[in-house]
Amino acid sequence: MTESAEARRKRMHIRAWRRGTKEMDLILGGYADAYLAGMDGAALDGFEALLAQDDHALYQWVTGQVAAPDEFASLVSELTMRQAGGR
Repeated sequence: MTESAEARRKRMHIRAWRRGTKEMDLILGGYADAYLAGMDGAALDGFEALLAQDDHALYQWVTGQVAAPDEFASLVSELTMRQAGGR
């Protein structure tokens, strides 16, 4: 059975808010609250891939301690802008 887009968004929203660290809950959960409903298939794919990453690595990418891998650089930049109050 194929997962509906709405079920996928709901699953991803829960995953964004239930991370391993509170910092990433707030960063990814807040981003999901703001943007998940408007994402197209490609954006959902990218966000889902990001959600599969380790919280410690994600936090380092978002805070600029370590450069994000090329495949996530654009999305991490969006997360960083959101944290800084942009967009």
